[in-house]
Amino acid sequence: MEENVHRISLEDREIVLVGTAHVSRESADLVERIIDGERPDTVCVELCRSRYEAITRKEEWEKTDLFQVIRKKQSAQLLAQLLMASFQKKLADRFGVRPGEEMLRAVARAEATGARVVLADRDIRTTMLRTWRKMRFTSRLRLAAEVPLSFLFSEEITEEDIENLKNRDALETALQAFGSKLPEIRETLIDERDRYIAHSVSHAPGKKIVAVAGAGHVPGILRYLGKDQDMKELERIPPRGRLGRIIGWAIPLGILALIIAGFFRSGAEAGLGMVKWWVLANGVLAALGALAAFAHPATIAASFAAAPFTSLNPMIAAGWVAGLVEASVRKPRVSDFVHLREDISSLRGFWRNKITRILLLVIFVNLGSVIGTFAAIPLMVRYLPPG
Repeated sequence: MEENVHRISLEDREIVLVGTAHVSRESADLVERIIDGERPDTVCVELCRSRYEAITRKEEWEKTDLFQVIRKKQSAQLLAQLLMASFQKKLADRFGVRPGEEMLRAVARAEATGARVVLADRDIRTTMLRTWRKMRFTSRLRLAAEVPLSFLFSEEITEEDIENLKNRDALETALQAFGSKLPEIRETLIDERDRYIAHSVSHAPGKKIVAVAGAGHVPGILRYLGKDQDMKELERIPPRGRLGRIIGWAIPLGILALIIAGFFRSGAEAGLGMVKWWVLANGVLAALGALAAFAHPATIAASFAAAPFTSLNPMIAAGWVAGLVEASVRKPRVSDFVHLREDISSLRGFWRNKITRILLLVIFVNLGSVIGTFAAIPLMVRYLPPG
């Protein structure tokens, strides 16, 4: 047996666990050989329904409703998914294999041999939301910096590096280092999914099961196979943190209190001066965010006008307003959806494609508005009398 194939007996069933690299041609070939040789009753793959449809039904991109993405506050989530997809695609283009090729071949061979297919992974949207909700604010900032850097420096990875990912000791060492940096991400992206996949494999039908999963999940799956898991808890979306909600309302209420204090303690002129700096700081920096995303002039104007008001209401953000305006005046064409997979392979493509540019616009305008809020505070405080 190859070193990345593990045979496990679980009660009266046999499980063959295959560890792979997701952009490896050798892994895809290995999966086919194992399924053809074992002739299992069931093949479990490390895919959820959403990811499976994303890599098999490319036309689904053409049905993306950007208005709904923005209204449901999913812009950052979708952009993060596209960034990660672009990283895998660049590697796959270099090595002549599609991202998830080994999973697709596993499904194809299962169907060809009459085996049942089980999509064993947790829904990607649940994983992303659980990850985001559990992260500390500092970890979110760190992730925002590291994901683009991974995207930019993916060219440094060689095919030998990809194959080395299947070495168990090296991978476990890498995961330990990764977990020490961002433990919240390790828990939801790796540990929880190990438990979820192990449960799916343990409860798959049939006497002989072949399970195909990324090599990084193999140690965890082996650890949790046959052990009961609280699936409801693993699929639960944590509520927004109470501290975040408190801060979200405390800042705008504090700003309003500051402006009122300026009118009563320093007079109408001082109060109006505070309002002026609040509008300018928020509006100008939000507009600069729109400008950085090469937005339409109407969108830049809308960003400037919306930011001073949305910053006082945690229920809405300037970026959402900007995104909706941009999507209205510059509607994405069918070609933008068709070329999306190619465009996300480069920074230039991210700015050229109207879909990704709108997502970037939402992020940049929101970021500009947040910076403007904190930049305005010291400018407004100057109008209060000393003591």
